[in-house]
Amino acid sequence: MPRLAARYRHSLCALGAILALGLIVAPAQAEPRVRIFAAASLTDALDSAIARFEASHDIEVVPVYASSSTAARQIARGAPAALYVSANERWMDWLAEQGVMLGERADLLHNRLALIAADDATVSLTPGEGAPLSHLLEDDERLAVGDPDHVPAGIYARQALESLGEWGALAPRLARADNVRAALVLVARGEAPLGIVYRSDALVSDGVHELGLFPADSHAPIRYPVALIEPPAGDAARTFRAWLGGDEALSIFASFGFETAGPDASAER
Repeated sequence: MPRLAARYRHSLCALGAILALGLIVAPAQAEPRVRIFAAASLTDALDSAIARFEASHDIEVVPVYASSSTAARQIARGAPAALYVSANERWMDWLAEQGVMLGERADLLHNRLALIAADDATVSLTPGEGAPLSHLLEDDERLAVGDPDHVPAGIYARQALESLGEWGALAPRLARADNVRAALVLVARGEAPLGIVYRSDALVSDGVHELGLFPADSHAPIRYPVALIEPPAGDAARTFRAWLGGDEALSIFASFGFETAGPDASAER
């Protein structure tokens, strides 16, 4: 019996040592990760907001930027997005129509539509005032826009041009880009003399300058709704969603040219 008891104690000690060693060498648990699909026009502002958020939270936020339409279609096909921010309500509504469960939906930001030219251009024109935009284009020149068939910035651009009576003349002369940032690049590189983008895009680019803003009543209000995608949204996604609607995040977006209405000013829809 004494020998058995000794062996039993020895086995317990060995097992304890193994467990202790396992605790020492076990890797630290990975921090929670939140994947957010967002409109391309949010790239700079959202990257800055994410950096601020991650500095004070043990949560990793992974952004995926695309046109709102592309992002919505990817989510509808099962892409693992926990959050979605669209540049208009149409694609958020479309997601809901596909049966995607949206939680805590609200309008996060607002924007304005701007006419831009390359930074070294000498043209001067405010949309809706003076000569039509088509008068600034040579015969072989085009106007850069997000594709009006599906890109929100292009949809707003079409509405504005129709309101100003210029759509008929300019529709055949559009350089249609996959998203608003691609339209911005066309102008910055000199591949198109003029472009229509969001004001926030014009402000972050060193290669273009803003000629003027389109009248606010020439197109539908530019709203950026945000919503949780359920599933896979979890506690980490809800924490980041709540932070996005607060003063700290909204002040960052305002510094990039977005308009805000205050913390969670828009009611959930």
